[in-house]
Amino acid sequence: MDYEIVIGLEVHCQLLTETKIFCGCSTNFGNLPNQNTCPVCTGMPGALPVLNRKVVDFAIRAGLATDCSIVRENVFARKNYFYPDLPKGYQISQFELPICVGGYLDIEVEDEKKRIGITRIHMEEDAGKLVHPEYEHGVSFVDYNRACVPLIEIVSDPDMRSSAEAVAYLKNMRDIMVYLEVCDGNMEEGSFRCDANISLRRWGAPELGIRAELKNMNSFRNVQRAIDYEVERQSDILDNGGVVVQETRLWNVDRGISMSMRGKEEAHDYRYFPDPDLLPVVIDDFWVDEVRRNQPELPLAKRQRFVVDYGILLTDAEVLTSDRNLADYFEAVVKIFPRPKAIANWIMVELLKFLNDDKIAITQCSITPQGLAELLKLIDKGTISGKIGKQVFAQMYSAADNDPELIVTTKGLAQMSDAGELTGMIDEILAANADKVKEYQDGKSKMFGFFVGQVMKRSKGQANPQMVNELIKERIG
Repeated sequence: MDYEIVIGLEVHCQLLTETKIFCGCSTNFGNLPNQNTCPVCTGMPGALPVLNRKVVDFAIRAGLATDCSIVRENVFARKNYFYPDLPKGYQISQFELPICVGGYLDIEVEDEKKRIGITRIHMEEDAGKLVHPEYEHGVSFVDYNRACVPLIEIVSDPDMRSSAEAVAYLKNMRDIMVYLEVCDGNMEEGSFRCDANISLRRWGAPELGIRAELKNMNSFRNVQRAIDYEVERQSDILDNGGVVVQETRLWNVDRGISMSMRGKEEAHDYRYFPDPDLLPVVIDDFWVDEVRRNQPELPLAKRQRFVVDYGILLTDAEVLTSDRNLADYFEAVVKIFPRPKAIANWIMVELLKFLNDDKIAITQCSITPQGLAELLKLIDKGTISGKIGKQVFAQMYSAADNDPELIVTTKGLAQMSDAGELTGMIDEILAANADKVKEYQDGKSKMFGFFVGQVMKRSKGQANPQMVNELIKERIG
């Protein structure tokens, strides 16, 4: 390509507060339309906003996690524009004095590390939502439940040069916000969403190209598809001697194309001015230090620690730390049964398969860390085999009673480890298959697996595999 791709992202995180940013209404998702409303969030004349302190805490938390400077006196501003779902006719946001500035986020794409600058993080309220019912053509309804729900907007520098870098940045940012417990990261419900500013410029050109802003991307895959499409669209325009128009475009998921929505506004179009109803937010050192003391270990640091402390592969550590609760679950099992590699394998192969099939989180899992540790102890001691262990695991997952030892005892699943009993069984199998014994002794080594399989079949999978192998070798040489 003759052009350098330039991408900047604006990430909106809906904060996990119980009430809205400027009123006491619930932020609960899925309530009946307009149930979570009051005179403040519906813009009634004379209703005055009161700032939710938790929103400021969460914004500071996000700023510290992304190495931003915390602006000690920041100001709310009115962003003036008309939308049917914006009841006041303006949005309370921040402009010249946001709460966080000048941070960064490190990403890695195809083993290449890169640092993406963060211009700013600011607090703002969300707008409402327009509903377009299929049964009423030409009619739209307004749901103000989302109006005044608290957001932080994280604006990156235009440092990304491919859709892969943009997705890596988004994934890292989402992981951090979920770990901080400031956002649930749900892209489908819109609580974690982004707009992408994309432009092209000739290689080596000092000035940026004319940008288009992409909206309506509700998954990492759609972000990548939308950016790739927009890059190709702009490239075709420039190749044909045209000029890219500065505009806002919507991504049409079904058709796989971007569509023009409106001309892109500049800051002066919004006529920002300080909100007269809200005092400046003054943040002292004590406040920042208090938030810093309560910061959790972040995904990258936890990943690196897992590799060093537990001796597991980086790829395994990435899976285990992809969710804070999953990482906590892993470490809880390790404390009881200090075999981290075995635990990592069971969590990634067995446990995550069940959770993914049922589309539930680790916090909803019926198998406790104690239960998994006890199961692995039974396998480690030879009480049951790994194969039987998987059956017990499935029983623990689906049953209300998930005590592995009780399941093994009541169902008679304990491993057969009596040498005399196994020897008798093996002798019977060898006598019934004398021709195959001769084949083995004549050099057909694959027949050994046949004998092992017959013993396991006869014992219904309960024979100790190691003992079976050793006893068969003794009997047939």
